[in-house]
Amino acid sequence: MAEDPKAVERLIAAEQDERRRIALTLHDGPVQNLAGIALMLDAALHSLDGGRLEDVRGMLASALERQRETIRELRDLSFALEPVVLRDHGFGAAMDALASQVGQAYEVRVDVESAAAEELGESAQAALYAIVRELLYQAVMRTALSQIDVRMTATAEGGLETAVADDAEPERRRRSLDAVMERVRELRGTVEVEPGDGGGTRVVVSLPPYALRR
Repeated sequence: MAEDPKAVERLIAAEQDERRRIALTLHDGPVQNLAGIALMLDAALHSLDGGRLEDVRGMLASALERQRETIRELRDLSFALEPVVLRDHGFGAAMDALASQVGQAYEVRVDVESAAAEELGESAQAALYAIVRELLYQAVMRTALSQIDVRMTATAEGGLETAVADDAEPERRRRSLDAVMERVRELRGTVEVEPGDGGGTRVVVSLPPYALRR
């Protein structure tokens, strides 16, 4: 089957957006932290030359705390890029870990029901994980958010429906869904965006049976 040039272009654009997001995360987090640590250590050396040992002790303590924060941020980014738990412990454990990570980082409640996806093929699980991760990321970037609900259910035809609902203001920019839509198109699925039952937004990703065995 010949590739659709426009689909390829959209996929490339989506991947570029993902790389820009990762670059921004690195710049605003770990890179800034490391620059701050360097300044602290430089100041500590000057204080040490001047014999101000209490100042040195305080600066080193601050640098150590900043370094630990940087390690946590890099570990979280590494997990997002290549979730080892998905490979070693399965889809359910990976989704629970992702929900916990997002919940703690953004102080939001994330409930996940993913049992229906346990029998998916390895490639389908990896793709669905990336889709849900992107939807969670988009949700927490919005204002006045307190809860996200992720539900995966089998369809009567043997496919899988994944609904990600939040209680934030019902606003989503089409551009922000491009990456998700391209991943779903690769699986020959569909994406629907609709108002949530109690306000907010509900995104429903439907995947056909044959895509789930990959």
